[in-house]
Amino acid sequence: MHGESFPLRLLKLNNDLEQIIDEYKPDAISVEELFFNNNVKTAINVAQARGVILVVGCRKEIPTFEYTPLQIKQAVTGYGRADKVQVQKMVKTILNVEKLPKLDDTTDSMAAAICHAHSAKFSQKL
Repeated sequence: MHGESFPLRLLKLNNDLEQIIDEYKPDAISVEELFFNNNVKTAINVAQARGVILVVGCRKEIPTFEYTPLQIKQAVTGYGRADKVQVQKMVKTILNVEKLPKLDDTTDSMAAAICHAHSAKFSQKL
């Protein structure tokens, strides 16, 4: 996939996400708000990928929720300034799994989903 052009990778993301949504029929989509760091090229690519996710969510009429990195860390670890290792350990504990996927992005998406689950549960109690 890394040999493909970026537009083709975005198309693959679109198609794969639509297939996953059709198969699993999620109630919501949660994504991390873009945190701009020093690498502008990476930030632009991530922003474009997020755009695909947001558009697919709209097209499939699935409510989409965005959370800041601080909100996600707070929901998962109880501490908004937790580091990546702390977040990974808590995701592993919360999901009761022995191993996490090797890609940090996958663990980050799991943390965003956990954050939304906590937020949705809390908002239903109000």
